[in-house]
Amino acid sequence: MTAFAERGIAMFPKARLDALHDGIFSVAMTLLVLDVRLPEEFRPRDGAELAAGIVNLWPKFLPYLLSFAVLGLRWLASIEIRSRAEYYNRAYVNLWLFYLLLITCVPFSTIVVGRYASLAPAVWLYAGHLLLIALVSMQMVALTPHLERGEHFRANRLGGTVLVASALLTIALTFVDLRIAMWGLALNFVQPVIARWGRSRIIPD
Repeated sequence: MTAFAERGIAMFPKARLDALHDGIFSVAMTLLVLDVRLPEEFRPRDGAELAAGIVNLWPKFLPYLLSFAVLGLRWLASIEIRSRAEYYNRAYVNLWLFYLLLITCVPFSTIVVGRYASLAPAVWLYAGHLLLIALVSMQMVALTPHLERGEHFRANRLGGTVLVASALLTIALTFVDLRIAMWGLALNFVQPVIARWGRSRIIPD
């Protein structure tokens, strides 16, 4: 760190970036649920109407569940990455901040697709957003200084690949049957299974 300071190169402590990272993920994951609510004008006359109203929230609950799962898996993938570096340079931090910007926008794209899932542009926005998150995340990993490779690295790479594949599948399905398009993202739910299967087949180096 001292050598960089002497050369006038700005370096940023990893610990502070990790704190910001965790805070943004926790807030974004909490905000997701705010749109999953019964309308203010909803006045059920009995238990059956209340149950029906709750069931009718399913179009909003599915994007919430998908977004929570994706953000949770992205957070787990990020903490799996191990680096011996204690400080990052400005270029890497800028990419990190752009990634966090994308994370803060997840509640917005989730609300859009939750309300307008019957319209293809809403699904494109949502799937495209997740695709961009996956690509930027993979680029961050590739540029992480002093990266330690191992099982955690393979798990992170698998998670990014699955998210890219599921987002592309979702976009493709909008041209086949818009009603089933969002289910393409359900591929992310099987990622842990794929990871466990992959670990069982890996031959130690």
